[in-house]
Amino acid sequence: MDNQTMVNEMIAKGRKALAELESYSQEQIDELCRICCEAFAAHAEELAREAVEETGLGNVPDKIMKNTGSPDGVWYAIKGKKSVGVIGHDERRHLTFVAHPKGIISCVIPTTNPNITILFNGVYALKGRNVILCAPHPRAKRSTVHTCQIFNEALKKAGAPDNIFQYVEEPNIELTQMMMAASDTVLGTGGPNMVKAAYSSGKPAYGVGPGNSQTIFDPAYNNLPMAVGQTVFGCKFDNGIICACNRSFITPRSISAKVVELMKAEKVYYTDDPTVRDRARELLFPNGLGPINGKPVGQDVQKIAEMLGLDIPEDTSIIVVKVEKYGTDEPLCREKMVPLAVHIECGDVEEAIRIAKANLMMEGAGHSSVIHTNDNALVERAACELPVSRMLVNCPGVFSANPALANGLCPTATLGCGSWAGCSVSQNLGFEELINVSRIAYVYPENEVPTHDTVWNGDAAF
Repeated sequence: MDNQTMVNEMIAKGRKALAELESYSQEQIDELCRICCEAFAAHAEELAREAVEETGLGNVPDKIMKNTGSPDGVWYAIKGKKSVGVIGHDERRHLTFVAHPKGIISCVIPTTNPNITILFNGVYALKGRNVILCAPHPRAKRSTVHTCQIFNEALKKAGAPDNIFQYVEEPNIELTQMMMAASDTVLGTGGPNMVKAAYSSGKPAYGVGPGNSQTIFDPAYNNLPMAVGQTVFGCKFDNGIICACNRSFITPRSISAKVVELMKAEKVYYTDDPTVRDRARELLFPNGLGPINGKPVGQDVQKIAEMLGLDIPEDTSIIVVKVEKYGTDEPLCREKMVPLAVHIECGDVEEAIRIAKANLMMEGAGHSSVIHTNDNALVERAACELPVSRMLVNCPGVFSANPALANGLCPTATLGCGSWAGCSVSQNLGFEELINVSRIAYVYPENEVPTHDTVWNGDAAF
């Protein structure tokens, strides 16, 4: 079957499923979403092992953690929220809001997260009565297809329409582009080429940008041991392939020695050897500011050490390399996607913010960063200075996706990065981005219509 015929069949099946879902009530849709979450949770460990075996990226324990926790996050984000028919009223402005599906949503599935990306994007799409077409990465096609099959089997048992989750078994660039162009909306979660393809599809698209979470340490912070431990965890999680993983320790000199001591207590292999620094730069970024070397990406810390010619303890958590420069002068300050971070010393916390900004402007603008401090004014100052969509406080960088349900961000696998990264949204993608909303506008009572005088001199406000 040629690509065009395949796409035509997928779209025809999708339109049929959409027509059947149109009559579903909020309660029926929520039940289907719950069923999908439970089915995914039942296969969490199996999918984690399959993904690592197929892609060679990340590690099984952390993927199990992701897969078992993510269904909780999806259900937590959608439970009790309206997405069908009348979803709300604004009594003051006499508006009523009505939800409609976006329609057929194409989703490009990354090799780094082939399971949870379908869970989040797929169930959020279903919450809005949409259907979803999944285009896997060639290195993750078996795991991607299996995830869709799990959902379809569970939905079939529940009597749901067929073809809510569709997928391409043998992906190719032309087929993926044709699929996106034929859909109503596109979700581009993956590398820069996939995101670029999503935005060039000619359809409304939600993409993401590269990560490079900077971590700033305030000398006055009262819990440096926890800050260092969280940063180490955020760097090593799933071998560093998560886009929100911590990539740096930026410390004022007054606390640098203490932070290094705490790193070593966390089983960090710390080095300030310029020879090792040069080797790390050559391994990860042989072309400087060009593409990252794919060979070390997602490998464990022992494998990275072997590639660097290092003999490290068996229980090493991550490698930290001290660097003397930052921004475009030091490629090691880029997103590394391995369990290796850089340590940068500076004069004070204000300089730390400037360094973090320079690193983000080189790579990762629009994504996320972390600050460890008890000073809320400093948090807001950093958030005003740094070009990020998420400024995290006293937690690991991976909490940008809210996997532990520990902050107010929407649990998701798709982290919008705003115009900094060429993205259409700067928030965590949830179901709200995957519905159209109609507004019923009633005429104001005469006594509520603002006059020229009340607009300019009175209390009239929209």
